[in-house]
Amino acid sequence: MVAEQVKEYMVAEQVARLLLEVKAVRLRPEEPFTWSSGWKSPIYCDNRITLSHPEVRSYIRSELANAIQKQFPGVDAIAGVATAGIAQGALVADALNLPFLYVRPEPKKHGMGNQIEGRLEAGQRVVVLEDLISTGGSSLKVVDVLRQSGAEVLGMAAIFTYGFPVAAQNFADKAVQLVCLSDYETLVEQARKLDYIAADAMSSLAAWRQNPAEWNQ
Repeated sequence: MVAEQVKEYMVAEQVARLLLEVKAVRLRPEEPFTWSSGWKSPIYCDNRITLSHPEVRSYIRSELANAIQKQFPGVDAIAGVATAGIAQGALVADALNLPFLYVRPEPKKHGMGNQIEGRLEAGQRVVVLEDLISTGGSSLKVVDVLRQSGAEVLGMAAIFTYGFPVAAQNFADKAVQLVCLSDYETLVEQARKLDYIAADAMSSLAAWRQNPAEWNQ
């Protein structure tokens, strides 16, 4: 078990370094970003950028596939969360030689009116694939849609999580196991080691994660 934990931490460090290197994650505590929620944030994460870097893309695909095989060995299909989880999910499904589908935020307003794109069989054991977890709200709506459609959702896998306490509570409330390759604390540690941020910014970065809605610099 100790060896497995060490490997998981090494993966978390490597993913954090790669996200920083390709600028999928930007840290700017002195000039915060504004999220759509209105929150001021010292971090902005866009994991779609990893898709443009073949070596990074391949590493993330491989480690997500490994994590899913380890944590959810009975998985029958991978379901991506539209839109960011579609490409990542398709890559992972291909690596695992599993069926792939994706779930829209709401049903289409034309054609067949599908919300689930692809074939979902009743009773299929599904792992949801997401690129990023913040509060978990939109991702967990996908779980609801899949469950209502007859799927057995084994859990969710993602590249990165901010690690908000509210997210942990939301996943617990829905009884959904979450597995992420890396997280905010690991990323901040790596950013400090690589001189992406100054030492005096660390306390502010830690305070934001605990209470992002009321964070100030």
